[in-house]
Amino acid sequence: MNKAETLSLAAATGDMDEGPSSLCDVLDRVAPQGDEDRVSVEDMLRRIGTRSFPAIILAPSVLLVSPLSGIPTVPSLAGLLVAVLALQALLGRAHLWLPGFLTRRQIGAAKLQRGLNWLRKPAGWMDRYSQGRLRILSSRPLRWIAYLVTFVLALSWPLLEIVPFVTSFSAGAVSMIMFGLMTRDGIYILAGYVQSIVLYSIVVCLWAGVL
Repeated sequence: MNKAETLSLAAATGDMDEGPSSLCDVLDRVAPQGDEDRVSVEDMLRRIGTRSFPAIILAPSVLLVSPLSGIPTVPSLAGLLVAVLALQALLGRAHLWLPGFLTRRQIGAAKLQRGLNWLRKPAGWMDRYSQGRLRILSSRPLRWIAYLVTFVLALSWPLLEIVPFVTSFSAGAVSMIMFGLMTRDGIYILAGYVQSIVLYSIVVCLWAGVL
């Protein structure tokens, strides 16, 4: 893939753990600004900043929890975006890149704002009840597990897009995991693991005809 098809999203220096410290902050950064009619993936990621893997993975994941998940192809594109970001986190890359066909994707400002408004109340609740518990789950050795789980879950979103609500619940699990990493609150990480296990156990049972 040549340079014209990719976008460098990395700062040249700095700690990759810097970035937004709350979910509401993430929502504020991706919100339409001024008189924008449309907002691209590139716009959102640049506003979040590219020094925090959890924050940049959290943004598309949490948006998929909102009614935006009902827009055709959005779950698939979000899954590809999250999978690419999670894979780079797993590889320990200091410089991020994304293919141009993802960064050029846009969403109408009005639709985006409606989705963000829908998320405001649960985001505020999560921020209020984030207390830095079970911090060991957000430590560097265990972050590898969080990114691996996120990578695997995101790969399933294009396949599950036709199944109502499944991608939203899966994205909710990823959102909790990434929010837990960002705020160093292991309770949210644990909740994300449990939600993903329960959800995919149900999906497998349904597929196998057990339920």
